[in-house]
Amino acid sequence: MSDLDKLQSDILGAIEAASDEAALEAVRVGALGKKGSVSEQLKTLGAMTPEERKTLGPAINGLKDRVTEALAARKATLAGAALDARLASEAVDVTLPVRPTGIETGRIHPISQVIDEITAIFTDMGFAIAEGSDIEDDEHNFTALNFPEGHPAREMHDTFFFTPKADGSRLLLRTHTSPVQIRTMRSQEPPIRVIIPGRTYRNDSDQTHTPMFHQVEGLVIDRHANMANLKWVLEEFCRAFFEVPSVQMRFRPSFFPFTEPSMEVDIRCRRQGSDIRFGEGDDWLEILGCGMVHPNVLRNCGLDPDIYQGFAWGMGIDRIAMLKYGLPDLRAFFEADVRWLQHYGFRPLDLPTLAGGLSN
Repeated sequence: MSDLDKLQSDILGAIEAASDEAALEAVRVGALGKKGSVSEQLKTLGAMTPEERKTLGPAINGLKDRVTEALAARKATLAGAALDARLASEAVDVTLPVRPTGIETGRIHPISQVIDEITAIFTDMGFAIAEGSDIEDDEHNFTALNFPEGHPAREMHDTFFFTPKADGSRLLLRTHTSPVQIRTMRSQEPPIRVIIPGRTYRNDSDQTHTPMFHQVEGLVIDRHANMANLKWVLEEFCRAFFEVPSVQMRFRPSFFPFTEPSMEVDIRCRRQGSDIRFGEGDDWLEILGCGMVHPNVLRNCGLDPDIYQGFAWGMGIDRIAMLKYGLPDLRAFFEADVRWLQHYGFRPLDLPTLAGGLSN
């Protein structure tokens, strides 16, 4: 065997043995690189005699061509094998179930759901939605609502006050959504029919109280609003919200600075362990406070109480959510536990409507 035949056999064997493209590249450089074995053979052609060049020239160039072809063929084989391995490692089993979308896995928080339910009920009655800032001043949160100076609700144990300003006045986190009633009466001409859902803040925390909670208030102002209207509105709301054919309500005298007369409202229920069923039974549960708007509040808003009168009510959204959906601890509303939300939350597209059922 000649030297060229042996060199060809060695190079082709190395090409065949290359296990990956990196090893094949090393063989190529060793054969056809600047100082490769085949390149060194090509360099010898210049020193040969014409007769030697006629014989060895075609043989060396043929060796180069066969090595180049073998390298290209082996590279294609290795590339195909690498592609097959990648496809195998990245294979997708199309028989697996499709991953659920965010619409299917996401959940609406019970508080958001209950606010939507309340909104659906009252807008069907012709009420508008009013909103306001969580940060208020003393005038709108207390004074305009007929809270006298020195009232306990003004003290630090109830209210979160901000640092006093240079003039001694202090902003605060609103303790109820009633300031929106004042702003609405001062900015709109009667008749007024609004509900006001929103966050409120008081310095209290236990199983049924949190420093931040949600409240909804309603306000009606016109020339003929009366207690019969108030009673009808509240009965219709409770019947629709708790999804029962009828409710029986009890109005008890109470005191609120901003209403006169003032009442607390109980709803007839039946208790079964930790469950409460409305519209039946012989027990009573307090659910909200209400009353006729105090004449002083009307005067503070620029309305003549000899011409206009109205009624208002307020209830805790968190509380009625707990009652309707059997939630035992108010604090769980604010713990951001995804497991709790998966259990108690609502599907995003199940929007509450009176026709289709609020909680369906």
